[in-house]
Amino acid sequence: MKITVNQEKKLFKLDTPKTSLVLGLADGKYLGQLYYGRRVRSMNFADLWHTEEYPGTPESAAREEGKFEDVFAYEYPASNNGNFNETCLSVSRPAIHENGHGTSEILVKPTFDSFEILNGKPDLEGLPHTFGDESSVQSLKIVLRDVNEKIRVELLYSAFADTDVITKSVKIVNEGEGVIYLNKALSACMTLNANPEERFEVLTLHGAWARERHMERVELGFGAFSRESYRGVSGHQENPFMALLSRGTTCDSGEVYAMHFVYSGNFLAKAIKNQFSQVRMVMGIHPEHFRWKLSSGESFQTPEVVMTYSASGLSEMTRSLHTLYRNHLIRGFYKDRRRPILINNWEATYFDFDSEKLQAIAEEAAKSGIEMLVMDDGWFGHRNGDDSSLGDWYVNEAKLTGGLKPLVDAVNKAGLKFGIWFEPENISPDSDVYRAHPDWVYQYPESTPVMVRHEYTADFCNPEVTEYVYSRLKAVLESANVEYVKWDMNRPITEGHSLFLPPDRQGEVLHRHILAVYAMQERLLKDFPQLLLENCTAGGGRFDPGMLYYSPQFWCSDDTDAVERLAIQEGTQLLYPLSTIGAHVSDVPNHTVGRVTPFATRGLVAMGGTFGYELDITKISDEDRAQIPVQVKLMKEFSELIRTGEYYRLASYRENNVYDSYMVVSNEKNHAVVFVVQVLSQPNEKSHILKLKGLKEEATYEVREVSVANGSKRLWGTYSGDVLMYAGLIVAREMADFTGLCLELTEIL
Repeated sequence: MKITVNQEKKLFKLDTPKTSLVLGLADGKYLGQLYYGRRVRSMNFADLWHTEEYPGTPESAAREEGKFEDVFAYEYPASNNGNFNETCLSVSRPAIHENGHGTSEILVKPTFDSFEILNGKPDLEGLPHTFGDESSVQSLKIVLRDVNEKIRVELLYSAFADTDVITKSVKIVNEGEGVIYLNKALSACMTLNANPEERFEVLTLHGAWARERHMERVELGFGAFSRESYRGVSGHQENPFMALLSRGTTCDSGEVYAMHFVYSGNFLAKAIKNQFSQVRMVMGIHPEHFRWKLSSGESFQTPEVVMTYSASGLSEMTRSLHTLYRNHLIRGFYKDRRRPILINNWEATYFDFDSEKLQAIAEEAAKSGIEMLVMDDGWFGHRNGDDSSLGDWYVNEAKLTGGLKPLVDAVNKAGLKFGIWFEPENISPDSDVYRAHPDWVYQYPESTPVMVRHEYTADFCNPEVTEYVYSRLKAVLESANVEYVKWDMNRPITEGHSLFLPPDRQGEVLHRHILAVYAMQERLLKDFPQLLLENCTAGGGRFDPGMLYYSPQFWCSDDTDAVERLAIQEGTQLLYPLSTIGAHVSDVPNHTVGRVTPFATRGLVAMGGTFGYELDITKISDEDRAQIPVQVKLMKEFSELIRTGEYYRLASYRENNVYDSYMVVSNEKNHAVVFVVQVLSQPNEKSHILKLKGLKEEATYEVREVSVANGSKRLWGTYSGDVLMYAGLIVAREMADFTGLCLELTEIL
């Protein structure tokens, strides 16, 4: 990475290994984006706007300053100054109107003040953020000021040495005497000065419960296209990601401009094509239900946006993001460690369990090499269904005789670690805590809160609430040798109103809630530094980079069907490392869709994630049970490769409706594993030709078929890397649905 400044031409250039971002000052004061794309050596960009050509700059064409505002590629555009394109900043002051108190929006026009180059990367206090030392990242801080309104805007950019990513965030400071309100404070803006003949597609990830992160591409026409959430969480429906693709972009070709939000609450991602074919993309906290009060001297820090460019299609974008998240976002004890292979009792027992039943599962699981038992929902209060006891984080001794410790000790004695489920952010109306503190949930005065899944949302703006919740979590974890926590959040936030906050702070509720979640998870990891934390939000509803800073893995989806998981995991793998994706082998008929698939195929699909089991191992068939130690052994064998290797998409069932395939290649390119799932068998079709990727052309590889059912490895042949990539392998069409194939490649030295 490298940051270069040309003082004479007033230009700033940030370089990553393959990309450059160039910023400049029009008229010496208006900060704009000149270029973002392939890495360039020159900084001779000034003529792109220092010109007499229409519309000119305010200095060269003062009579048409409004036209300049309309098309200038502002790096951080503000509202109310003739800028009719999308903006990032809107500010108001308190005012008294005829109908009472309110606010009046003010004109804010920050211009260049100063800059500073920093080796390394500053922390963002209270927020998840990427990190790196002086050898791996360099940062640029540019300060803008509105001298009339006395508002300082600090733009922070960081460029990384090992991946083609530049991150952006903003701090806004009230340097005046009075109060101001931020109505809109987005984190990043990108403007592409495209020509009329250029066409872009927008790539986003959408979904619903049990259908998370499905990929969608649409052509960007004139006007705006947005993905957004104001549910209080990033949500099943929308992931905080957006990419602009040149028309016809594939995995391996075409241009990609992408943004990903390191945040877990409300967000806005928006792309706009204006009348001049100029394309702007912005990302940040959604301005709906947001208004942040800043008294004199106070500041507001926006969350971070990850920005990446690829000239070689989506796969290069994916690898850039995977490298960033593995090296510069995931932290803690499990950052570079293999995750334990676990068995979760949810689909095995639901709420119907006791100590004896869980011990039986643990003892049987230990025989197969499984390493952890996770006790899911139903262990606390008087909870025997989803209609009570959230908030009453006390062990139900009618289920767990003698409390938690005897069970954990028995599980540990069997040779397994122990994990536990919590849902800290919600409270059941039928709970002791709610009966004692009905004001501890979000609600509007003199109204009944909206119930979702028999739950209300705890008021995390109230420190008394968060202190109570954390004290109970901590007491449970200290009562026994608990080494894993599954943190769930099963509903959106329907009321953005806190009885604790004053009226002029109600616009802060949803952001304050997320800050409190971050603070509690940070506290949890400091108090229990070797704890494995897995976030879960009614499945994969809050699977975002913000949570990745606290938990190195997420529960990907409550839909564990092997076929449904193909599209879910493809969309997830597009952005997130495979080691972050919670994927389990579950029972059949599948509990979500009723489909019956072979046990080996279910294992093959689950290997695309952290790997585990979601079933009652004491009740499955002997044939299926016999495959578990085989799968466990293979997953342990491939774990390091899957966790650290480079991911390549080979085929998409979502696109071809027949089969799915991807591969993972070691960084040294001497070892690889290929996964293929044939979903449907078709008549009168030839076999597939699978062209591999990411290998060394000149190397020679042994290719072996690995049986996920019995662990045998059968030699297919010995081939050069160029033949495997450009000619490919023939994969025979199976005369059955839902079949799988695993290939292992090893370089012959």
